Amino acid sequence: MTKNLVVYFSKDGEQYGVGEITEGNTAVLAKIIAAKLKADLFEIKLKNDTYPKGYEPLTKVALSEKKAKARPEIEEMAADFAQYDTVFLGCPNWWADMPMAVYSFIEKYDWSDKRIAPFVTHEGSGMSGIDTKIAAAANPKEVLNGLEMYGHIAQNQREEATQRVDVWLKKSGF
Repeated sequence: MTKNLVVYFSKDGEQYGVGEITEGNTAVLAKIIAAKLKADLFEIKLKNDTYPKGYEPLTKVALSEKKAKARPEIEEMAADFAQYDTVFLGCPNWWADMPMAVYSFIEKYDWSDKRIAPFVTHEGSGMSGIDTKIAAAANPKEVLNGLEMYGHIAQNQREEATQRVDVWLKKSGF
């Protein structure tokens, strides 16, 4: 029997395509996936979250971090990472990449015996090779086909989002 973990990074505040939100688009998907699989759930959080709540200012910070290859300091995971076989790793697509905090998380752990199932929210950029970037950063045993979803669907069309998650999980063998 395998043990699954859903890890995600998500932002609330003003988001493109959905306006002002109190729960990030990726968080919505992460919670759906965790509930479906009865998996453990972990949110990647910054130790000192100074990200702006506005969309435009946040994109500027995200681009600056990407250019600097920043590794923001994140909160520690309480659970023992080694106990998980499959990690569902979710994030928004920021400038055709993962937010730098996700790299901070990846670099903290040994992924060599893990399967990773990536999921990404976006507003038109799709996966943008994030699955390949995850493979290169983590060097896991396997990267499964990812799920990409428009943030406005995750946020405002929960039934459709849930159906898409169901199809993805089934195709991925869960």
